[in-house]
Amino acid sequence: MLFMNFNIGLAQIAPRLGDIHYNLSLHLDMVHQAAAKQVDLLIFPELALTGYGLADRAFDVAIRTKADDTTFKTLLDASGQIDLVASFVEIDERHRHFITATYLSKGRMIHRHRKIYLPTYGLFDEGRFFAAGDQARAFDTRFGRMGLLICEDFWHPSLPYLLWQDGADYLVLISASVEHGQTEAVSTAGKVLAINRTYALLFTNFVVHVNRTGEEAGGRYWGGSTIFGPDGDLLIEGPHDEPALVMTTIEPSALRPARINLPLLRDERANLTYRELGRLLTKYD
Repeated sequence: MLFMNFNIGLAQIAPRLGDIHYNLSLHLDMVHQAAAKQVDLLIFPELALTGYGLADRAFDVAIRTKADDTTFKTLLDASGQIDLVASFVEIDERHRHFITATYLSKGRMIHRHRKIYLPTYGLFDEGRFFAAGDQARAFDTRFGRMGLLICEDFWHPSLPYLLWQDGADYLVLISASVEHGQTEAVSTAGKVLAINRTYALLFTNFVVHVNRTGEEAGGRYWGGSTIFGPDGDLLIEGPHDEPALVMTTIEPSALRPARINLPLLRDERANLTYRELGRLLTKYD
């Protein structure tokens, strides 16, 4: 199937911690701005609807991914204008809480991803408050097949690999990433930039990363959202340390020459990986 060019927007915003009313208004304002600029797909960062460092407040700001949830219904309605990726604390029918991202289009939820890897070290304490997701699946959109991951998920290469093998030509990575250091050797921003470019090169995919800005008690969120093309070229980079609507046009036709020149997808032996992982799991179980 051939896909046309589309305009993508990265909503690099600074949400207020625990203030869903304000953050939802911020989302809707960004949707209106993006729609006026003919953006087709608008992507928000991790937990942009709630803020990140919630601790026990996570239980009070959680929403359900159902149309009868007022907040989620507002997001669904907004997706009638442009496709959206939105992230929030989700509560399920058994009262488990997840860090969740959803792909919304034309008033429908196309895909939901629950964060799989919950960092519980250093500044991070996610494992105390959230349940872990247990699926990594690619999904079809009107722009092509995509995969969606949240922050720590893309520090584990098995997940982008699985999505690549599941047909994703676009890896969408959203984060609430704080800067841990200022020198090149320890800069979080530098490490994330390197990881994203590496995935673009190894998987000959588009890699879209959206990071938030602003400050919370846990640190400074550095922004710097990026898109890499399937040949590893940096297509666009947002400003550091300030909110912005970062926009560019995606040309799906770039996938063809990238995969002809570097046929890693053609030559990948997923069956060998499957077999050897089975051997290792048996050996060390």
